[in-house]
Amino acid sequence: MKSRLLASAVLALSVAALPALFRAQTPASDPGLTAHEWGTFTSIAGKDGRAADWLPLTGSTDLPAFVEHFQTPNFKGGVRGTVRMETPVLYFYTNHATTISVHVSFSEGLITEWYPHASRVEPAGLQTQAHMVSYLKDWSRRQKQPDSSISWDSVSLQPNDSASLPGGDRTNHYYAARQTSSTPLRIKTQSGEQTEKFLFYRGVASFTVPVSVNLAGDGKILAENHTSQEIPAMLVFERRGEKMGFRIADASQAAPALDPPELNATMDSLKQAVEDMLIAQGLYQDEAQAMFETWRDSWFEEGSRLLYVVPREFVDSVLPLSINPSPAEIVRVFVGRMELVTPATQRAVEQAFATHDHATLARYDRFLVPILETMIANEKNPAKKAQLSEYLNDADNRQITENTLK
Repeated sequence: MKSRLLASAVLALSVAALPALFRAQTPASDPGLTAHEWGTFTSIAGKDGRAADWLPLTGSTDLPAFVEHFQTPNFKGGVRGTVRMETPVLYFYTNHATTISVHVSFSEGLITEWYPHASRVEPAGLQTQAHMVSYLKDWSRRQKQPDSSISWDSVSLQPNDSASLPGGDRTNHYYAARQTSSTPLRIKTQSGEQTEKFLFYRGVASFTVPVSVNLAGDGKILAENHTSQEIPAMLVFERRGEKMGFRIADASQAAPALDPPELNATMDSLKQAVEDMLIAQGLYQDEAQAMFETWRDSWFEEGSRLLYVVPREFVDSVLPLSINPSPAEIVRVFVGRMELVTPATQRAVEQAFATHDHATLARYDRFLVPILETMIANEKNPAKKAQLSEYLNDADNRQITENTLK
């Protein structure tokens, strides 16, 4: 009898303690905290219109020396994928000093660069050559990358903090992201405090992007949404030399067909259209301007591409974000970039190889190999296919040399 009474008493106390236990495990919220994030998912359309497998990490690293990243001989040129996640920056806004923790998971992806110093970057240990080789073999065997993540356990937000930020070559587009009213942040490391206006990270992944893009025989650009969520906004852009043009699509259609843009636009008109698109998704005006200036030279370089706003549900599924305490508002605006191998691009690349025009080839930079692979896949003439294969071999060798010198 006493045993039963004792058991009942223990059970009652345990039940009574459950609400307090759940409260202790539930992340706190901060009604005075806001988080805004923007970033880019960059891909190139293959023969079937879907994101092709390529080496997204080729080309210039274009980051200041203080940014942290993996450094092994096998890393830069060895990780293939369908997506280069470029420059997500996470801003915070608060009117009171506070400390937060941030965790980001990356589905089928590898976090490759970040700043400030992170508490953890998983999978750990890839800075060693042996571990990176093992990682690459595992990726090749499974044909997709394992998930990864990055955590900042203690981020101190200090409104009106006047501490100096790390510097370098001010022409580097990294610094444009600082031109906002976001709250400065500090992170303590073993070598001292690091300061910045945002949390920054990058990566490469092998997930399937939301859209595919095919080119019709009449020259129309056929975009197709492969998700159940609506694409909020879509824009097709083309640049040939000093001339450029863009066309805004009706993104509400499941498969919009766009005529190639007329090359009569100005950078000012393009800037206004893109910033309006970003602001409509929830970014502040200075954030939209910072994003445009960050990617001005890349988004609007030589060639053709589709820019689209990635559905928020898709972003959250491939890039889950956790902030503690929970902000009153979290805005995440990611722009998908799908590079297009149009007839004009094919003609330009083929002519540049034939005439040894290295300046033109450099304009296509990291996309040159997948462009040639698509051209070869579509080519039916054996002699021309053989010539393109020679060009591809040359481009591959150049890529290997560049990656070795990094």
